[in-house]
Amino acid sequence: MNAIRIFITGGTFDKEYDEITGRLFFKTSHLDEMLKLGRCERPLQTETLMMVDSLEMGDTERLKIVTACQEAVEDHLVITHGTDTMTNTAKTIAAAGINKTIVITGAMIPYKFGSSDGLFNLASAIAYSDLLSPGVYIAMNGRYFKWDKVKKDKALGRFVST
Repeated sequence: MNAIRIFITGGTFDKEYDEITGRLFFKTSHLDEMLKLGRCERPLQTETLMMVDSLEMGDTERLKIVTACQEAVEDHLVITHGTDTMTNTAKTIAAAGINKTIVITGAMIPYKFGSSDGLFNLASAIAYSDLLSPGVYIAMNGRYFKWDKVKKDKALGRFVST
């Protein structure tokens, strides 16, 4: 069994809803709760790098993610990320030439909404990170995609091969 580290960056995974203002916001990551709910018994290391909406993520944040991937002692990494720009982050990580299995995942609906795809995507990403060869992948909708062979189809509300 491979050692896996999960990097948390925010995104829809970790958003909460403010009933008074009607805005989505970040408080804390829901990852530990999700792993407990999924009865994950596998030892994992988690680390919060940031809590941002991926639309607000820039070069500084992406460099922080790349550096964390490079410095991680684990060779199998999962990154939780907002779906709007996860392909941009995947491209940046791939360009760094890191010889590890890196799987980026997210959610189309916030975990706290109860009908989220986040738990399923997280579990898939963990499994894929254990099985795939080194490279950068995106895991969404029960599938994995090479970083450069996927896009978010906003009309369908899912990720598709390119």
